[in-house]
Amino acid sequence: MDQTFLHEKKLLLVDDEQELLKMVTAVLEDDGFKNIVSATSVKEGIAIAECEKPDLAILDVMLPDGDGFTLIKQMRTFTDIPVIFLTAKDEEIDKLSGLGLGADDYIVKPFVAQELLLRIYAVLRRCYKVDGKLLKLDGCTVDFSRAEVHKAGEVIPLTAKEHALLETLAHNEGKIVSIDSVCEALWGDNPFGYENSLNAHVRRVREKIEIDPSKPISLITIKGLGYKLNIRK
Repeated sequence: MDQTFLHEKKLLLVDDEQELLKMVTAVLEDDGFKNIVSATSVKEGIAIAECEKPDLAILDVMLPDGDGFTLIKQMRTFTDIPVIFLTAKDEEIDKLSGLGLGADDYIVKPFVAQELLLRIYAVLRRCYKVDGKLLKLDGCTVDFSRAEVHKAGEVIPLTAKEHALLETLAHNEGKIVSIDSVCEALWGDNPFGYENSLNAHVRRVREKIEIDPSKPISLITIKGLGYKLNIRK
């Protein structure tokens, strides 16, 4: 994985502790991350997420005008970027609530800076895998390094989950990938319950890559088994 590619990703930090925001920002910048934005409330976090379009959000649970669970629910109405909770709330029910809302990881304060970095890299690598190749399909080309689809002179951006979906199928070129395997690639070690979400992502990917999304020839559903991707040679 090209570390420079990861360092270009925009990170959103949401926490009402100014000192912690400064500390985490310093840790990230010292490690090479170049694009970091921050917020101190649910309202500000939503506004910045909509405007700045970050690639990863790191959220506190306890915020002055609500909580991180409310924030992730609102964010999920317009983005599916990966989310990590970084919070002092260490009850198992809070962790399960966060993960159940679609968070990719849950880190309890106090934390070791190196652990935070490793967990951030793990999530970014899972969601933004890059193999440096252009993927040629019938009617379009997918540029994984830029998370873009080039079709009929148009450049169409891919979300993190759409990127992960296409790359998972591309790495298994022409082979059937089970629904559980695809869900695990997109949502991690606990993929159960995401089948409806997967269907929605498949539909949106087809709208971006297929000439006629109602008659797909690249991203094929194998009924009862999973999906496969037909790659043009």
